[in-house]
Amino acid sequence: MKKWKILPGMAQKGILSNGTVYYPYLVACIFAAFTYFVFSSIINNDLIRTLPHAAYAWIFLEIGRWLLGVILLIFLSYANSFLIKHRKKEIGLYSLLGLEKKHIGVMLFLETVFLYVIAMAGGILLGMVLAKLLFLLLLRLSNMPIEAEFVFMPKAFKSTLIYFAILFLFNYACQLWELRKIQPIELFSGSRKGEKEPRLLWLWSILGMAALCAGYSIAVRAKVDSMIFSNFFLAVFWVIVGTNLLFTFGIVAFLKLLRRKKGTYYKAKNFITVSGMYYRMKKSAASLVNICIFSTMVIITLTCTISLYIGIEDVVRFAYPYDYVADFDMGSLEYEKVQAQAEEIAQRYDARVKRVDVFDFRKFSCAKEENRFMPATDNVPFSDRYSLHFLTLKDYERLTGETEILSENQVMIYTTGPEFGYDTVEFLGLSGVVKREAEELFPFPRADKESMNTEYVVIVNDRAERDVFVKAYAEWAGVEDLEAFLKAGGQKAGVYFGGSEEAVERAAADFAIWCQGQQGFSACKDGIALRADQRSMYGGLLFIGIIFGLIFFMCLIIIMYYKQVSEGFEDRGSFEIMQKVGMSDKEIKGTVHRQILLVFALPLVGAMAHTAAGMFMVDRLMAVLSFFNTRLVLTSALCISLGFALVYGISYLMTAKTYYKIVKM
Repeated sequence: MKKWKILPGMAQKGILSNGTVYYPYLVACIFAAFTYFVFSSIINNDLIRTLPHAAYAWIFLEIGRWLLGVILLIFLSYANSFLIKHRKKEIGLYSLLGLEKKHIGVMLFLETVFLYVIAMAGGILLGMVLAKLLFLLLLRLSNMPIEAEFVFMPKAFKSTLIYFAILFLFNYACQLWELRKIQPIELFSGSRKGEKEPRLLWLWSILGMAALCAGYSIAVRAKVDSMIFSNFFLAVFWVIVGTNLLFTFGIVAFLKLLRRKKGTYYKAKNFITVSGMYYRMKKSAASLVNICIFSTMVIITLTCTISLYIGIEDVVRFAYPYDYVADFDMGSLEYEKVQAQAEEIAQRYDARVKRVDVFDFRKFSCAKEENRFMPATDNVPFSDRYSLHFLTLKDYERLTGETEILSENQVMIYTTGPEFGYDTVEFLGLSGVVKREAEELFPFPRADKESMNTEYVVIVNDRAERDVFVKAYAEWAGVEDLEAFLKAGGQKAGVYFGGSEEAVERAAADFAIWCQGQQGFSACKDGIALRADQRSMYGGLLFIGIIFGLIFFMCLIIIMYYKQVSEGFEDRGSFEIMQKVGMSDKEIKGTVHRQILLVFALPLVGAMAHTAAGMFMVDRLMAVLSFFNTRLVLTSALCISLGFALVYGISYLMTAKTYYKIVKM
């Protein structure tokens, strides 16, 4: 009975006396509870469902919360493994002093309860203080009204408490599993088991390099097509496999080579560092791989987030260049009439007309092979389809203000993607000689690179030449009423206002009413509303990117800290022997710094290499979002990499001090 009474005190003392490892774990749990509670508070708040343009933000937050749950489960379970590993010797001593495994299990359960209560209290309290601020940040990033009042919902508290109760119970079950499978004498020996040299060292090292090269090759050669997302996950898979193999086997192979160089290996400053790393590299590999992967994730996540935040206006303007654009039956409107009406409306609301366009168009969804276009059938995926427009020379000159002369069978061509690059263009067996490629053509913004649904515009002399291509399509499609089909083309009328936000919105709304009242009106797009929807969608992505960037960085710091603390306790006995045989404090400090610097440098070098190769894939993925500013992406990546390296270096200095204090105890 006395044993049961002392267990709560032992649980409390176990946490306090092992503060070196428990306090960082507790801080990580509090931060994890805080982030999960914030996500839950925003998602479960009825306000987020009623705000204009908030649907996309809510969807991304819901997805983000599920991803967050998975990441936190993996990370906190990983951190929990360090706790039980560090306590093995202490628990082994309890066993030898008479405590049974059931007593130790209860003590660990009480510790789990104490940690859970503290983590929930700290995380939820911090969330209640900062949730409204983060909610306002989400509204600001999503361009939604920031006057909205934030109210906490009981569901947020409930979901947070339940999720972390499950997570802590899972970690407790892992601790019991460790207790069940290890004998007391093994617990007492703790982590003093030696490591054998990995088998097939060079074979696995070569396979690791091959896997890494395969991942890099996929990333560098990726194209914006139907395989872009599968290629992304395939590249990530091979990079992780290659990183794992190289850190587990490749580094050991490299250290083995150093040992063979007697002149280098038997120097005092190298001997301890190389030999120490050689015999525990396999054990350290998992930590180093995680540090490398999390470092890469932090850099790439922040690069995408910052680039998108800076360039979001370019993205939304690329997708919706007009404030309002309407479709009409062919020939329903005259340019002069639309121009006059837009000017009148602009004056009414103290706005100005920046651009008015009226033009006829025929548009076909096509598959493309070199310079040949064929109408896309149902089995052609969306990402492999191209929009092919036929535009008359008269409309081209009005849109661009340029003057051009085309002879018989000559055409001009314009593309929103990379240059067309052919002397002729073919459509269903008909061909035209390309006189030149146009450089600019509003409202078809140029990306200068591959993108989803690249648009091509073929400029022909007049409507008669355009109808030749239209007839060819009608014959291919089996159209019966050819005359009606020729008249069934469309006409677009688009306007782009300038002035204050309110003036532009009111002018565009009035112009929309006028268009809808005109004869031949068929469809419309409210560019202002659609741009607001996109800002909301990307704002939700930005918010998640910021939060996940912080989470990845927290995971990285905790893993780095635990790795060095764990190895510090393991190395303490070795350094005591070194002091006894005559090593000075200066020599020990030098050995510590060299060992930690090497351990820290390897994941950083790996992360920088992964980031450099990953930028090719990132550039393609950003193109899917209609973001084409490669220079901004690369500049952001460079600045973030330098900033990350600086913070990483500071972490190295702090970790070296902690490690040195432990080995000097």
